[in-house]
Amino acid sequence: MIPKTMKALVKAQAAPGMEMREVPVPEIGPSDVLIAVETASVCGTDLHIYRWDEWAQARIKPPYTPGHEFCGTVAAVGAMVEGIAVGDFVSAEMHVACGRCLQCRSGQAHVCRFVKILGVDADGAFADYVKIPASNVWKLDASIPRDWGSLFDPFGNAVHTVLSGAIAGQTVAVMGCGPIGLLAIAVAKACGAAKVFAIEPNAKRRGLAEMMGAGMALDSGTSDVVEQVKSATGGNGVDVLLEMSGHPAAIRQGFKLLRMGGRASLLGIPSRAVELDLADAVIFKGATVLGINGRKMYETWYQSEALLKDGKIDLGPVITHRLPLARFDEAMHLLESGEASKILLGVG
Repeated sequence: MIPKTMKALVKAQAAPGMEMREVPVPEIGPSDVLIAVETASVCGTDLHIYRWDEWAQARIKPPYTPGHEFCGTVAAVGAMVEGIAVGDFVSAEMHVACGRCLQCRSGQAHVCRFVKILGVDADGAFADYVKIPASNVWKLDASIPRDWGSLFDPFGNAVHTVLSGAIAGQTVAVMGCGPIGLLAIAVAKACGAAKVFAIEPNAKRRGLAEMMGAGMALDSGTSDVVEQVKSATGGNGVDVLLEMSGHPAAIRQGFKLLRMGGRASLLGIPSRAVELDLADAVIFKGATVLGINGRKMYETWYQSEALLKDGKIDLGPVITHRLPLARFDEAMHLLESGEASKILLGVG
């Protein structure tokens, strides 16, 4: 029996913080699915919303419920829903594409011009229940550890970034070892990368990078990072740059590590405009530069599931904390401090 009300973490005001509230359980339409949330993970986006920084002030419309990384059990389905049943264990693609724009109609729904992100632009999964369009629901394979289901969103970002070009036999530099950077290391190694260099100022994250398969984990703050990487690659630099930090200095350093004719895939989002010497970093180098946004719908989801089912990737080291949803303040402070990587929040 589905209750009338539920506990939800609400961004109640246009100010820092969030609060737990009793709110109505969402009502689903004929093409929707109601999911009882089991686990939700905390993303850097959630921290932006919690802090109420400039990005959040420009994008977020309180009151609403954040949270866009989760897994749970189907509690109810709309009358027109097929292929999904009550009791199914699922996650979901939280980018809801319009289906009508040029991008959606040409196989690029992941960069839909009119996308709405559940947990950002509408109510999300930091709650007992979440409403999702049936077309966005992803049934999770029983062979995948249960709480890994809440990581399909960030894992998919890593998969999309790594597999946006050739990777087997390539040398790779991962700039920034937050959760997605760490996942990218594991994906690159599982897909046959020759050697992965992790570039990260935080010592704890460098340790995690080595656990995820990095051959060398280097402090980006030292003066000889470029020399060390070039020395280890026969003076060439790396074949592939995966920029996950969005930090201007890291972006510039990453292009210095990239060999002539290499590929740079950029996922990290800078908080301000970045000054880059295009002639030296890109044009004369003959570099291929790719902007990476979200996950391909739904090619990336199939790739992600395949990589996790074969047992070659262990997401365990990335999960550093497990807390109940009620301890959300602690989770945000842990993330802000740099002491945590991925934090899973138990719901219900």
